[in-house]
Amino acid sequence: MDEIKKPSLVVGKLYLIPTMLGDNAPLEVLPISIKRIIENVDHYIVENEKSARRFIKRISPAKSQPELHFYVLNKYTDPSEMPGFLDPCIQGLNIALLSEAGSPGIADPGADIVQIAHKKKIQVVPVVGPSSILMAMMASGMNGQNFAFTGYLPIENDLRGKAIKSLEKLSFETGQAQIFIETPYRNDKLFQELIKKLKPSTRLCLASDITLLTESISTKTVNEWRRIEVTLHKRPTVFIIQA
Repeated sequence: MDEIKKPSLVVGKLYLIPTMLGDNAPLEVLPISIKRIIENVDHYIVENEKSARRFIKRISPAKSQPELHFYVLNKYTDPSEMPGFLDPCIQGLNIALLSEAGSPGIADPGADIVQIAHKKKIQVVPVVGPSSILMAMMASGMNGQNFAFTGYLPIENDLRGKAIKSLEKLSFETGQAQIFIETPYRNDKLFQELIKKLKPSTRLCLASDITLLTESISTKTVNEWRRIEVTLHKRPTVFIIQA
């Protein structure tokens, strides 16, 4: 008699859920599909449980908070624990990866989870949402056909200066726009370093508070920036240069 085989369990999906870049009304900047996903998902991989719960409550006020399960992914997370975060998917449940601000996996630790999901043959579903890096690039007027995101520049003065000159040289030789960011309280210091180290003809875009009411995006030559008093304070800012 042939052995009766049990049907294999359907593997759940990993949804990559973007969040707002500031205190907007969620559905002003996020698609309605995010609300539908959150209403049907109870397992979340997040950087901070408290802020994730607040986000979920804003998107779906009626969702039962006690039924939610959270797996914290931040700089303190032991890498050996990460594969276990996706166990709900193996059990047939969908799970969502939330960024603290913007899109998961873009300047965000979620990329490690996505890599594990691919190894486990879990379907990864990216959902449309704001990315300050891409939105700054869109509005900069620089080379959208060839650009690179560097992340954070070195903090040390000598190394940062060398990095700025190196990125400018690369941009000049390849036509590639160079994108980078900084911890907001260091923005003003970085800006001063940029207008000091870069050539007068190099273009520099400052894109601050993207999607917020205080949004400001402007591209000028370094020579033009040198004539203007700029104070970025602690506003989240994306910097783009092109020589």
